[in-house]
Amino acid sequence: MKLNLARDVTLTPVDSGAVLLDGRRGRYWQLNASGSTILRKLLDGETPDAAAASLSAAAPVSEVQALQDVQALVDALSAANLVEVAQ
Repeated sequence: MKLNLARDVTLTPVDSGAVLLDGRRGRYWQLNASGSTILRKLLDGETPDAAAASLSAAAPVSEVQALQDVQALVDALSAANLVEVAQ
C-alpha cells in the first residue's frame, strides 16, 4: 500500500500530534501523537504491518489491535479525502 496526502492537504506537526489542513474545504483535522506518528510512517513508505509493530512496541496494545487501529486511521483519512491510497 502506498499512501500520499491528497492534493491541497498539508500536514503540520503540533505539540499534541499533527494537524491536517484541507485547503480545498478550509477544514482542519487534528491527529493525536499516535495518529501523527503512524501517518508519518505510512507517508514515508512503511507498510501498515510495520507501522502497527512500531505502535505496539510503543504503547500497551497488541499487534492485532494496532493493525486494526492503523487500518481505521487510513480508512477515516481516506473517507475524508485527506489521503490517497494506492495498492
